[in-house]
Amino acid sequence: MFDRLKKAFSKDAPSLFGNAAAVPQADLAEWANSLGYALAVSDSGRLRSLTGKLMERPWRLDIGPSTRSFIRGDEIRARAEAGINEDVAVLVMNRPLKVALEKQAYSLYTDSLQTTADPSLPEEMRWLAMYEEFGWDALPRNFWDRYSVMGDQRETAIALVTQELADMMMDWPEDAHSAEVPFLLMLLRGKVYLRMEYSPSALSTLQHGTKVFLGACESAIGGLSTDIAL
Repeated sequence: MFDRLKKAFSKDAPSLFGNAAAVPQADLAEWANSLGYALAVSDSGRLRSLTGKLMERPWRLDIGPSTRSFIRGDEIRARAEAGINEDVAVLVMNRPLKVALEKQAYSLYTDSLQTTADPSLPEEMRWLAMYEEFGWDALPRNFWDRYSVMGDQRETAIALVTQELADMMMDWPEDAHSAEVPFLLMLLRGKVYLRMEYSPSALSTLQHGTKVFLGACESAIGGLSTDIAL
């Protein structure tokens, strides 16, 4: 199961998927326009970004070269304002990625305090030492087999990862995003973030990834927002 992730951590490993193929521009435009999203594409027809608003809060999704060693080829990065206390932290990571990061961290450091303090480590690796992992019976066993949920408090994790959001995270299209493909959903610094490998590079992956991200934004705003003026 973890061979693909092990290869991703190899500095000289070839890209397993290459750059994301161009989604047909007409299909992309039809989907984005139907939902009121603004999109920007390159001259070659490749999607560069989507923008929109959710409950009057702006969000943005970008596709571009990966900035993490564990993500090969292109990645989807999304971010939204949520009106959340900046001290609140919830992190959802697919479990194979968590296992791979833990193994890499252990090979570098055996002292968790040193791991937490070292600024040269990827942010995701430091989170493993900083935050506690939570689980609860309301979500099914197969969700916990696929994902790990970490955070500063159990209550905030439960408020973000609702049954509805968990269902979205388990209900990927058959041709999109297997359990081994790196996926992170984060509530940090008062914002909701998504980072995932754009694999397979298909409209169905983009559509469902966007749906999951916006579902997380709705959970955060509805269950944790401190900004009631909006």
